[in-house]
Amino acid sequence: MSQAAPPDLERGLLEAGRNCWRLEHADRFKLLIDGAAYFRALRQTLLNARETVFILGWDMDSRTDLLPDGGDDDGFPRQLGDFLHALVADRPALHIQVLNWDYAMLYALEREWMLARKPGRPRNARLRFHTDSRHPVGASHHQKIVVVDDRVAFVGGLDLTRCRWDTPDHACDNPLRRDPDGKPYAPFHDVQAMVDGDCARALGELARRRWKLAGYAASRQVRGADHGQGDPWPADQVPDLQDIEVGISRTEPAHDGRAGVFEVRQLYLDAIAQARRFLFFENQYFTSNVLADALGERLRQADGPEVMVVSPHTQSGWLEQATMGALRARIHHRLKGALAGHGERALARYQMYCPQLPGQTDGCLNVHSKVFAMDDRLFSVGSANMSNRSMAFDTECNLTIEASGKPERRAEIRAAIALMRDRLLAEHLGTEPVVVAEHIAASGSLHQTVSALHRDDTRNMVPLQPRLIPELDALTPENAVFDPERPISPDEVVDAYVPHSARKPVPRRMVGLGMLAVLLVAFALAWRFTPLSDWINLGSLIALARSVDKMPFTPVIVIAAFVVAGMLMVPITVLIAVAGVVFGPMMGGLYAIAGVLLSAALGFVLGQWLGHDALRQMLGPRINNLSRRFAQRGIAAMAVIRLLPIAPFTVVNVVAGASHLGLRDYMIGTFAGMAPGIVLTVMFSHNLAEAIRHPSLQSVLVLVAVTAALMLTAFGLQKLLKPRQQKRPAAASTAADNDHIASGHPLPAEAK
Repeated sequence: MSQAAPPDLERGLLEAGRNCWRLEHADRFKLLIDGAAYFRALRQTLLNARETVFILGWDMDSRTDLLPDGGDDDGFPRQLGDFLHALVADRPALHIQVLNWDYAMLYALEREWMLARKPGRPRNARLRFHTDSRHPVGASHHQKIVVVDDRVAFVGGLDLTRCRWDTPDHACDNPLRRDPDGKPYAPFHDVQAMVDGDCARALGELARRRWKLAGYAASRQVRGADHGQGDPWPADQVPDLQDIEVGISRTEPAHDGRAGVFEVRQLYLDAIAQARRFLFFENQYFTSNVLADALGERLRQADGPEVMVVSPHTQSGWLEQATMGALRARIHHRLKGALAGHGERALARYQMYCPQLPGQTDGCLNVHSKVFAMDDRLFSVGSANMSNRSMAFDTECNLTIEASGKPERRAEIRAAIALMRDRLLAEHLGTEPVVVAEHIAASGSLHQTVSALHRDDTRNMVPLQPRLIPELDALTPENAVFDPERPISPDEVVDAYVPHSARKPVPRRMVGLGMLAVLLVAFALAWRFTPLSDWINLGSLIALARSVDKMPFTPVIVIAAFVVAGMLMVPITVLIAVAGVVFGPMMGGLYAIAGVLLSAALGFVLGQWLGHDALRQMLGPRINNLSRRFAQRGIAAMAVIRLLPIAPFTVVNVVAGASHLGLRDYMIGTFAGMAPGIVLTVMFSHNLAEAIRHPSLQSVLVLVAVTAALMLTAFGLQKLLKPRQQKRPAAASTAADNDHIASGHPLPAEAK
């Protein structure tokens, strides 16, 4: 991709049409650090709403308590859903419009079902809840925006959902940090920005555009700032800056004939190119190739800036650790390796850290924020991760301020930007911003400041070296699978896994089986090397299964357990792995296949009984796409969906039953898609358990042999399923191959 010349340093970095959509004036700008500050400010602002509220998010949970720490009794319900309903009931002119990502069904167990139609909750036509599914396959709506009366707006990394609220002290034993089911969750750190004025009005325009692109009727306008309803900005929220220009940057993938928008990516690249002293990043992910390459180029320069990346110690959940975590480790080690040949000075200028919390089980804070600062000159906060997805594939929004104007004004803004960065560092170091500022001024170095303020007995920032496991790295696909840079066609997914025409040959790499191998290896390593934090405890399941093995009628009991657990949405892979560990690859495989098929049949019958309309109300319009694929491709579609982690096992069963797919095709497709995975899983889990129980060179070699056999099976199946190719003109063949080579991607696959 060709790049225009970077903007002139004296003229300013922010440039509308290049690295931001618009530059808009804000009377006030405030940085809200952590969920407690954001949720309180948001609730206060919503109480002042009179005409319109827009809420755009990646996730929302109506049970979220915005004030778990109490506060003034404002007379309205505590939980978010009841609070919004009470607001529209109390204000006859108020319209609230919520747009939530129509999530992939892989997230079904983590999301609140029937969010828009909670039983017993009255409906109000002025509170509209819709889901946004107008994205390329595999992409998501990731913006987190709230706009109140087009006069106050919030943008950042915080969704109004479960497990987000926390205070800056991140106390490990805080009893208020509990999810809607009363379960405690780990400390959580994130950041949101609050603005008003023309910037808020522009964000209202952005929200209306997203609402319209999602397929819903245009929403009403507000009368403007002079309608005499008072100032919605809460009186106790003191701004960090006043009278400031704010850049609004977006990411939007190309879709439905619309060109892509990549302002966030250009903003990052311009900031990296122009940094003189410091580049400070606080981000959930670091997997973007383009950002890593740009940082590497600057770090190799003699006058390159210091680069600090603050990130969580581990990604959330074993699947994310095996995908985005592995990609982060790969990027980090590649960057370190590239700098090693340019001397200690270049190598010392880059470091990744994780904030350490005394008393925390895994030692580190869950960093979810998406913030960066360039020198004391530029500060950006928003929803965009340092990932390929956020740079080009998901919808994102960032707000950025820059030191500009007359010298005295620039000095004022620089001081505010430095203070916001130092507040974040001070929180992680367990000290005050003024102490951080003094050390930076004395040393001229962020890294030396962290080292000087390190104390073993309290909070601190520890250098992070993401572990790169060679075996897992070899099996983890490139970013194009889990962190894609471009949209993926639905037909490409099916063609990549189950070739249905001689005109479309199987790709050289059987991506589906490769993904299956990655999931199996990652699953086994997760149970072995990470803390067990999920409600499914593998050890207890194995102990229970061993007790069952001693009972009469063991096959009946085990198969019945598969059926019951499957209907209760227990992850089916866990059950299969347990069968392999306890009963061995032969009997465990037979038990698993029989239990899976019976559970699948019962789920199918349940789906037939519920019907398509009922399921659509529960799961949203995305069910239409899945049902259509069932109906169009029958056995092939069923096999593909069983091979890929597209949706939970039980959800697929019920949706298939409601989609008018024949039972015969359904069962054949289920067997064809799941039998290979079941066999591989029980073999792998059995041999891994043996290697753990009886560690020896022989057991390790057996495990390596099984892993090698797994990969050879993948290639063997690819050859077996490869259809005979029809002859095609050499020029056409070469052109097609060159297109894929030039793009830098293998044939794409849907990750989740």
